[in-house]
Amino acid sequence: MLKHNHVTEKVIKTFYDVYNELGCGFLESVYEKSMTIALRDVKLSVE
Repeated sequence: MLKHNHVTEKVIKTFYDVYNELGCGFLESVYEKSMTIALRDVKLSVE
């Protein structure tokens, strides 16, 4: 198993959760803010 596999899995799952919730058509900044919130919700550090 890769060293950071668990983090990668969380990021990918979070991406799909955000995308499925919002759908397509928003500006990149909307997805960025949504991903930041969602990643923090799963206890990942985001800068």
